[in-house]
Amino acid sequence: MSRFCLDSDTAARFARITLGHVRQEYPHKLDHVLGSDEDALPPHVLHPIFFGSFDWHSCVHGWWTLLTLRRLFPDTDEARAIEKLADQSFTTEKVGTELTYLKRPLSRGFERPYGWAWLLQLHLEASRHSESWASELEPLARAFADRLSGHLPALTYPIRVGTHFNTAFALTLSLEWAEQFDEDLAAAVCDRAKHWFEHDRDCQAWEPGGDEFLSPALIEALCMSRVLPEPEFVAWFGGFLPQLDLGQPATLFSPATVSDRSDGKIAHLDGLNLSRAWCWTSLAPLLPAEESHLAYDTAEAHLEAAMPHVAGDYMGEHWLASFALLALLANDT
Repeated sequence: MSRFCLDSDTAARFARITLGHVRQEYPHKLDHVLGSDEDALPPHVLHPIFFGSFDWHSCVHGWWTLLTLRRLFPDTDEARAIEKLADQSFTTEKVGTELTYLKRPLSRGFERPYGWAWLLQLHLEASRHSESWASELEPLARAFADRLSGHLPALTYPIRVGTHFNTAFALTLSLEWAEQFDEDLAAAVCDRAKHWFEHDRDCQAWEPGGDEFLSPALIEALCMSRVLPEPEFVAWFGGFLPQLDLGQPATLFSPATVSDRSDGKIAHLDGLNLSRAWCWTSLAPLLPAEESHLAYDTAEAHLEAAMPHVAGDYMGEHWLASFALLALLANDT
């Protein structure tokens, strides 16, 4: 039994952290290609909803964090603050401006694929609330879904790095949305995931890289667990990590060391520990008993390493609560 759970105190803390940065415009790192001097505009003009949290994608999954916490803990001061801010943020006019930005010819690769997948997750979460937030966000979600549908057949090779460009992570998040809103996209995601990953064997897991917040090995395994029936996945996973029962590759079982949390890239490693905990906890129920225990114990060790650092330095604080929430939600299922 994990000592980490999503209780009311933890939820309130995550909500307060996230409310503190989704409207904080600066410092800010834009994903913005300028075509002329006229394109040199501040974040709140370019992105009237998602201008906080240091960068666009972190603001999107910050909002996912807020709406998820509001749904799970609705009778709190934080939930009421989230509701009020969402009403002010998710409006037709503001979504329209976000869409206009997306339609710029120079925005073709904007936030691909990480921000795309998180926006779909945000819309999916919004659909679980009775307010109009989902209907307001749906045009933006549909626009990103269309982009993903067009991108999948064009991407000859998957991107396996443990950062924002990782293909398996984007497919994992996008599939959950597509299963509810776009059957054709769901089928395409499953087809491409199997095309790219189904024949992978004996993963060497040369990780972590020094700036990674995803495990290329484990996020691929999590993706395949979502697209394959359970018996097929168990067989695939046995070939993918054939020495799992021996605790090999050893790197997958050891939390990453974070040497400088004021460095935005090195701080990614706290996210790696959280996302590994999410993956191991999600995979554990699908594994034989001994391997399942090992997976749960490994997840716990990664949570122990990362949870004390969800807040403290803004380089991690503007995004880590989202990944902590993914891990704790997996813990509670």
